[in-house]
Order: sequence, then structure tokens, then C-alpha cells
Amino acid sequence: MTVSARPAAPHLRLLPAPPPAPVVRARAAHSRLAVAIHDVEPSTYERCALMRDWLADHGVDRVTLLVIPAPDLHPFADRKPELASWLRDRTADGDAVAQHGLQHRQSRRGAPLRQAVARWQARDAAEFVGLDAQETRRAVDSGRRLLKLAGIEPRGFVAPGYAYTPSLREALAGRFDWWADLLRLHRGGRAATLSPALTLGTTTPFKRAVSPLLVRTMSVAGGPLLRLDLHPADLDHSRHMLALDAVLKRAGRRTAVTYDDLVAA
Repeated sequence: MTVSARPAAPHLRLLPAPPPAPVVRARAAHSRLAVAIHDVEPSTYERCALMRDWLADHGVDRVTLLVIPAPDLHPFADRKPELASWLRDRTADGDAVAQHGLQHRQSRRGAPLRQAVARWQARDAAEFVGLDAQETRRAVDSGRRLLKLAGIEPRGFVAPGYAYTPSLREALAGRFDWWADLLRLHRGGRAATLSPALTLGTTTPFKRAVSPLLVRTMSVAGGPLLRLDLHPADLDHSRHMLALDAVLKRAGRRTAVTYDDLVAA
């Protein structure tokens, strides 16, 4: 399904158009690109669909979509049925959907030191920091149930802001095929793939200033697997979009994979 009549974001219009892909595109052996779009929910649907189309223009044919099941504690499929339909179409075309917390908002404060780290990681989005084991399991199970009711079977999980707790890791081990933190992809309770996610920070002026250069620099180092995170908020920052454009062009010979593909391999 293609979303029509979406106005282009200003910074996307300013980007140079990707070169047309050749009919047969050479791929570097054992060189892969795993792109994840974070924070997919009703209020960001148009932007996420626009970013997915932009990635397709760059030849990225497989993406992992991280869906917030109940932003503001309202089931996403009830608030935006077309989003649920789009997600089902995307998975049919080869994309993967993973659960991205439950509501993507912290409801309880953690211990002072852990709370300070959580604020740096995700500001008010570190929703599992401060929850006990029972509350954590309830949130994970509620989000998974809402995705299944929308016709989506998530195999993986990514915590908002990569803010994990021992209770959350324990809850995920028996419920999902994989879960990803900032440095690794975990499968069956063990670290299966070591590769840091390149992500652009938007929550503080320091992150906005520094992260585009860091992402460009780290992408040059490469490695067998390049993980790249995109957020709807990136569209508000031209330096972010230009950095992503540069990374995607440099990664043009890599094979695009989802996190589900990585676990299957």
C-alpha cells in the first residue's frame, strides 16, 4: 500500500535525489545494512511512511519498523486503522515489525542514578525504568496483544531509548525471538550479533550538534553489519537528513536486511 498525497518534508525536498538504481545491483559479499524506523505510531504515521518511501528510493528494500502499540494508552489500530493496514502491507512486502515498548513514556521514576542515565538515554521515553517485574511483564504482554489484535505478529522487541532493566530482559527472554539494545542483537537470551546502532540524537542541543558527524564517521568504519536508526523527528533537522543521505549512499552496495532476517541467518 502506498500512502498518497503526502506533502514532502522540507528537508527531504532539499536533499539531492538518489541516483536511479541499475537493473542488477551489485552487492558486497556478507555486507549488510539493517535500517530501523523508530517511534511508528498514529501521530507519526505520515512521516514514517514518507521516510519508508525515501529509503526505497535509496534502494533499501527491507526495513524494521518499531511500533508503539498504545501511545497515550490508546490502541494504535483503533486510533489509526490505516496505520495497521499499512503495517500489514509492509510485512507482506518484506519489512519486519517489532514491538517498541507499550506507550513509549515513563510513568515511574527509577533510582536516582538509573533515572539520570535514563534521562540521558531517552528523556521521558524510558518507560520500563522504575517499573517492577510484574508491571514490566504486564506492559510487554499488553503491547504484544495489541499488535496481534491488529493482525501483526512481532518477533522482536526494542525498548524505547534502548533503556533496558533486568526485569525487562527477563520478560523478553521467553516472549520474543530477539531483542536489540544499542550495541547488540540478542537471540534466545544470548548476544547473537555485535554491531552498534548509529542513531541521531534530537533530545538535547548537544546531541543535535554532535550526532550527525558521529554517524557519518562511524559509518565509514563499516564492518559486516551496519545498523542505522531513523526517527520521525529527524525530518525536522536538515543536518540529520544530510547525514543519513550520505550514509545510505556509502552503503549502497550492502544488502538490506531486517532484524528478523539477522536472527534467521
